[in-house]
This record gives sequence, structure tokens and C-alpha cells, in this order.
Amino acid sequence: MDKKLESKNNVSHRNTSQKALRMNLDEKKYGTIVEIGAGQEVARQFFLAGAAAGTIAKTMSAYDMKFSDAIYGVQEDRRYVSKNRVRAMMEQEFDLVVDRVGETRSKSSRYFAYAATVAAKSFNRDNECHAWCGIRVQMYPGAEPSNIVVHVRMLDDNAEAQQQALGVLGVNLIYAAYYYYENPKQIIDSLTDNMKNNRLEIDSIDFQGPYFEDIDNRAINLHLIRGWKTRAVMFRPDGSVAVPAEILYKKNVLTIRGSFRPVTNLNIDMIEQGKKSFYAMNHIDDSNTVAIAEISLNDAKGQDNNVPEADIVQRIQILNSLGYNVMISDYTRYFSLRAYFRQYTKLQIGIVVGMINVKQIFDEDSYRGVEGGILEGFGKLFPDNTRLFVYPELDENGEISEFTDVKVQDHLRFLYRHLLENGFISGIECSDKALFKIYSREVLKQLSKGRGDWESSVPEQVAETIIEHKLFGFRG
Repeated sequence: MDKKLESKNNVSHRNTSQKALRMNLDEKKYGTIVEIGAGQEVARQFFLAGAAAGTIAKTMSAYDMKFSDAIYGVQEDRRYVSKNRVRAMMEQEFDLVVDRVGETRSKSSRYFAYAATVAAKSFNRDNECHAWCGIRVQMYPGAEPSNIVVHVRMLDDNAEAQQQALGVLGVNLIYAAYYYYENPKQIIDSLTDNMKNNRLEIDSIDFQGPYFEDIDNRAINLHLIRGWKTRAVMFRPDGSVAVPAEILYKKNVLTIRGSFRPVTNLNIDMIEQGKKSFYAMNHIDDSNTVAIAEISLNDAKGQDNNVPEADIVQRIQILNSLGYNVMISDYTRYFSLRAYFRQYTKLQIGIVVGMINVKQIFDEDSYRGVEGGILEGFGKLFPDNTRLFVYPELDENGEISEFTDVKVQDHLRFLYRHLLENGFISGIECSDKALFKIYSREVLKQLSKGRGDWESSVPEQVAETIIEHKLFGFRG
């Protein structure tokens, strides 16, 4: 991954200084840059490039909370590094620049306001280093403004390096908003131009405004994964793109992986039975737990399945309609999925799996490329507060086969017994044996024929959504 990421990030027609200079020399582009929490690195890039007076009306950093509140108001969540705060900054500054110079500058001017609110590396504490960065911009003279807002995690280990990375990102965002606005994927690809890999993670992007009305923010956020800006994106039940840290922070996490194409009654039973067992653990309930349906873009060998984004969005839409949070990732192995969650929470992690998944986890071929093989894999999957909840299956005789019946290779049986006896793997029940007769692939085949027996295999709301929106090839 690193080589591919590095090659993508270093390909750029213009370096940061050249981008800033091109902007500075274009007298039709004019605006404000306001940055809170990490110096004034974006503005500095424009000043260093030269001729900045042609582009910048004002730069500002309102570090004191009272000054900041007086200028931008107090947001409902009272947070300073937040999406609401950066939007307030963008809107306030854009209105000011248009109001103050709109009558005196050329009518061909296109105005902008760039804003960033940042929690950079603190001198004496180990804090989450992240930023909200955005631009409010006119795509043509006199146009109603459009917004692009990104959430960024800074991965450098010192404040100076984080500030420098944000300076480059900011120039890239301003430049892309003007020169790549017709291609949102190119905007995303360009955000880490002239930057080495593993410095920033961009885990959400939001396009709003008249020029971006045709963009589905769910679909375009998937390009953050395929464009190597992040490993996963998350969606709330209302369909909005979520910042993982805000959903997962100090939460117990229960997740189930599936294709969910479409969601069936069997899938729902696995999730709900997993919840029941997870909530039976001490100090775990619905109030301190987030349940997530996860879909991997990759196949079992770690290669992108190249599923169209529209198809993934349909699955997100269905799961959201049932009230589930959804996560799309490029993780193949469960221990990588667990490591992702562990970045944000130290509480319990539960993973709901089927019997076939357990067999895959104990398949040593699944650990090719892992230096320590299966033992390293298990060491990363079960180091602390992580459990598998295994849903049963029917055996060849039509009888229920449970997690204790899993057959592993002889030299791994003591490892399996260790995990069972120490509670790392436990079983969950099936509420109705008839559910084992439901297969997503069979339901999918029937959709092209219109309404029919398949409707009894999925939740009523899922059937209604598929029929109403003609999802997954349904023909009414």
C-alpha cells in the first residue's frame, strides 16, 4: 500500500509554491484565509510565493476563545475544532470580503474564504491531532457560493510538521476548488499533492452548494478509500458522512461484516443476536455502544472488488433505513479491522461472525505476508477487550452446528481451545431455524423478476425501499 500511496501523493503538475503563485497572479480570485490552532501556514505559503496582495484580502488567527466567539458566535455543541465552527468561519469571512470589496473590485472577481480550526500536537499531552478545513468559493462571478469541507487527522509526531502538512493541504484545497471543481475525484486526489505518505489521513469530505448539487456525498466519500486518503469511511443512520472519532470515541463497538446485497432477515438476526450477547457483558448497553455494519471493498486476497460506488451506496441506504451505522473499508483481515477501532476506543470490541468466518480466521493461508503468520494475526486480534460472537449454521444433516463444533487443523486445536476457555470466542443463538434457508444471492436473482417470494426473506422496510427505488436491478 505504501508504495502505491506514495506514488499517488507525489504526482503533481505544480508544486505548492507554483500553485500559490498561480493563484496570486490571477487578479480575479480574491479572498480571506483564517486559521486557528496551527499557526498561519496556509497564508504563509501564499506570502512566500510572492504577489500575495493579488489574492489575499485578509489573514487572521483568533486564538483567544472570547475573541473567536465574538467573531464567529458560539456553536450549539460549544466545540472549537468542529464542522460547525469551520462552517461559521467560512460563512462569516466570505460575507465580509464580498461586502467590503465587492463594489470596488472588478465585476469579474470570484471570491473565496478558506478556514481551518485545528487541534495540533500539544507540548505536554497526548491529544488527538485533527483539523476541520474548508473553503467557501464562487465558481464564477456573482455566483452563489459552494462549500468544500474536509476532516483531517495529522499523523506527524510534532506540531511543526503537522502545521507544515496543513499548509500544503490548504493550498491544495484552495487551488483544487478553482481549477478542478468539475471533477470532485480530482479534487480529492490532489489534496495530498507534494506531500509524503503517512502524514495526513482525510476521513471525510463534504461538498455543498449550487455547483455540487449533483454530487452524492456518500459516493464521493468512497473515493477517499480508493484514492488512498483513508482506510475507512463511516455513515450515520441518517445517511450523513461521519467522522469515525466522533462515533467511536469512548464507545463499546459491535460490528458485523457482510456484503448486505441486500440485507436479509438472516443478517438482521445475526446483528440482533450479537447485540443481545454483547449487552449481556458487564457495563455494556445501548447507551454506551455503537453497532456498525461493515462492508469491505476488498476480496479475500486483499484486492479491490471494483464494485461500482452506486452499488455500495444502495447498500448504505438500505442499512441506514434500518437504523444502522455503516462503515466501508478496505480491510481484509479482522485483526486490521480491530486495530482501526482501537485507535478511537479502549473499551470492548465485539465482532459478529459466521462459522465460515471462523474457519477462514483459522486458515493459515489467510496470513500470507504476515511475518509472524497466524500467531501474529491472533496476537493482534485478541490482545485486549476483543471477542468474536459466532452465529451457528446448519450441518449437512440439517442440524444446528455451533462454535464449539468448528474443526481446525490438529496443530491449532489447543489454540482454539485456549480462545474458547478464556472467552475470546463465544456463541450466539439463531432465533429461527428457517432463517438458514435464506441466501442473499438467491434473493438478488429474484429481484430482476419483480415482486415475489423474495420479499419474505428481507425486512419489510427493506422490501419497500428496494421496490420504491428499484435497487439491485429490481424491475417492477
